Amino acid sequence: MCDITFRQANGADIKQLLRIETAVFTSPWSEEAFRSEFYTNAYAYYIVAEKAGEVIGYAGVWMILDEGHITNIAIYPDEQGHGYGKAMMQELLRIAEEKAVRRLTLEVRVTNNRAQQMYKKFGFKDGAIRKKYYPDNGEDALVMWVEL
Repeated sequence: MCDITFRQANGADIKQLLRIETAVFTSPWSEEAFRSEFYTNAYAYYIVAEKAGEVIGYAGVWMILDEGHITNIAIYPDEQGHGYGKAMMQELLRIAEEKAVRRLTLEVRVTNNRAQQMYKKFGFKDGAIRKKYYPDNGEDALVMWVEL
């Protein structure tokens, strides 16, 4: 993707992340949750995708020793369908490998086939089911993992 760039996110990005979060997720994270990620969680690492100077997406990962957990991946709805999510996932995996992470996990709604297919293209495999994981509707989450 030559029309987007990536950079590490910081606390100044929280308002833009909240805009994306509320547009994409039915159970969006709060401002307090993001503040905790940026100012308290030493394991958290977030990137943003920018297009023409505007933040259009973000992704986060917790990296603890050689393991990582992807917390969020989101592209603003108007920008979806152009390969930006795939590009952001490639960047997140590149960063994880650079930081010596060897295994990554994530949760995805069992009904989110589009996301599951993208993750599988990156080598993620199905793992466990977390029953009633999502608070908005009690939907189960599929845990997926990949060895880097």
